[in-house]
Amino acid sequence: MSDTVRWGVLATGGIAATFTADVQAMEGAEVVAVASRTEASARGFAERHGIGRAYGSWAELVADDTVDVVYVATPHSAHHAATTLALRAGKHVLCEKAFTLNSREAKELVALARERGLFLMEAMWTYVNPVVRRVAQLVRDGAIGEVRTVQADFGFAGDIAPGHRLRDPKLGGGALLDLGVYPVSFAHLLLGEPDRVRADALLSPEGVDLNTGMLLGWDTGATALLSCSIVGHHPTAATVIGTAGRIDLPRDFFHPDHAVVHRAGREPETIASGPGPQGLSGMQYEAAEVMRALRAGERESPLVPLEGSLAVMRTLDAVRDRIGVRYPADR
Repeated sequence: MSDTVRWGVLATGGIAATFTADVQAMEGAEVVAVASRTEASARGFAERHGIGRAYGSWAELVADDTVDVVYVATPHSAHHAATTLALRAGKHVLCEKAFTLNSREAKELVALARERGLFLMEAMWTYVNPVVRRVAQLVRDGAIGEVRTVQADFGFAGDIAPGHRLRDPKLGGGALLDLGVYPVSFAHLLLGEPDRVRADALLSPEGVDLNTGMLLGWDTGATALLSCSIVGHHPTAATVIGTAGRIDLPRDFFHPDHAVVHRAGREPETIASGPGPQGLSGMQYEAAEVMRALRAGERESPLVPLEGSLAVMRTLDAVRDRIGVRYPADR
């Protein structure tokens, strides 16, 4: 791996644009190519972001020998196909979340990456966020005692037409994979894979979840109360409650700029990320972790381990089983 890590961006939507802007502001990183299903879309994206090469097919991007690592920014219904294509072409991959549509697809990607000796990571930016990393360390150090409850939610009320991808089962529609993956992943980060999963949901006429509540349980006695919605405005906050205190992430818990630690007999302590590069979204942290691992010769990240991504997908599958949501990709 050279000093400069060369990125190829696969897809041209809003999240691809945000990631590209963050990477281009980093030292030792360069976005050298972009691909879309149409050449016009790829060329427009390349012109807006100053990228040298634009391809009208995914296959051309993964065949580009100047690309070191591919960032897969498609909707999650295409993650399996796009990541498979890149891995088979010998490219390292950072794949957006939710990692795949189901745990079977995720397991296949992990097996392929390990077989080919390639780096693969889910783009769960929450896990590499400095504030979340500090919260997780405080929990591990016993700063709030034993964790008893994790509460987290993510939701918005949108005017989502029946033809929108969020209401299409073929595209993995619903609140769970787009938004619920964040509270589920947050609970996994702190407590590991749950021993029990319960859930209930409001379903759309198409059969995807519009509003979902989850109760996860561990044999330790810990619980997680989680929710996600595309029909209700949520605070998008999280709280970790322990036997000796609690930690509040009062807004945007999935990429927070601060958290507040409350402990008995002590003044509240605010954890802040501190001043960072102006204008960046926070996606630079996941790009930095990928580049650090590649330069170190690692094939997965200790911060976003593949076994963790597989465990989250198993929990999401279990939630869908409880609420009666199935996708055509399930079998």
